[in-house]
Amino acid sequence: MPRAVDATGRSGRATMNDVAAHAGVSLKTVSRVVNGEAGVLPSTAERVSRSIAELGFRRNDSARQLRTGRAAGIGLILEDVADPFYSVLTRAVEQVVRSHNCLLLTGSCDDDPDREQELALALCSRRVDGLVIVPAATDHSYLRHEISVGVPVVFADRPPINLAADAVLADNFGGARAGVHHLLDRGHRRIGYLGDDPSIYTARERLNGYRRALADAGIEADERLIEMGRADPPSVRAALDRMLAAPNAATALFCGNNRLTMAVLRGLAGRIERPALVGFDDLELADLITPGLTVVAQDPAGLGRVAATLLFDRLAGLTVAPRRIVLPTTLVPRGSGEVPAP
Repeated sequence: MPRAVDATGRSGRATMNDVAAHAGVSLKTVSRVVNGEAGVLPSTAERVSRSIAELGFRRNDSARQLRTGRAAGIGLILEDVADPFYSVLTRAVEQVVRSHNCLLLTGSCDDDPDREQELALALCSRRVDGLVIVPAATDHSYLRHEISVGVPVVFADRPPINLAADAVLADNFGGARAGVHHLLDRGHRRIGYLGDDPSIYTARERLNGYRRALADAGIEADERLIEMGRADPPSVRAALDRMLAAPNAATALFCGNNRLTMAVLRGLAGRIERPALVGFDDLELADLITPGLTVVAQDPAGLGRVAATLLFDRLAGLTVAPRRIVLPTTLVPRGSGEVPAP
């Protein structure tokens, strides 16, 4: 399978010249087929299309920019750029990318696996030099070809599935375990847990940390005090009504992410009896709530910065085995998690 040096000067990607030679046509003919222009016989267009598929050619939409000296591009795909957690992560990636005189192209996949794949392949077709992905997909083997032709990929926040690649994660298990231990140390034995969809890696890890902390204290988890799923207000209110009902009410709550923490705070508004509360992820203005919100804080800036640094290591030619880096979390006591058990 022929391969040549593309417009970026990096080997490993088929070019239009490769396709022309493989199909036995002129470069202009390949250009017309790639750009959907008229003037090509159907049989010739079919032959060119077969060569494109066999060679794994992708149109280099950024080649003109690179030839004129404009910065190369790095792609970033995450759940929702509007989420404060991902906004901080994005900013950190951007700072590293800028320091390497590159541009950052960002897309939100809304936790949709199909959208993630669509965005990733679209960015690769525009010849980004590498990708940082906060994954939603349950199978990342679709990226094997891209990696094999020289596009490094680094995963942040969640690890890849069915793909060997660098990953930067938070200590979800250890952070949740520490947060629940903090409540146990205040005498709480009935601790409710509200978490995200358990199919999500971070949600599973945090739930496992919650269970381990209870087991450390010799407490069997009560499944009636565990709610995994959506963070919409009606669902959270229903979960709170169940968990806080006498006679075996939860005296403390642990929330698995910032969206759930916000929904719980709204659900608790107006209640006379307020359980102790610890949330995973920090919130803006969390110190201004009364009492201040105790959290297990991640480091989204660290996740973004380290992920981008690993990516540029690969672009610089590093060929070591895929790396997995786990960043620590920090317990931040502010008052809500220090309420003693009744």
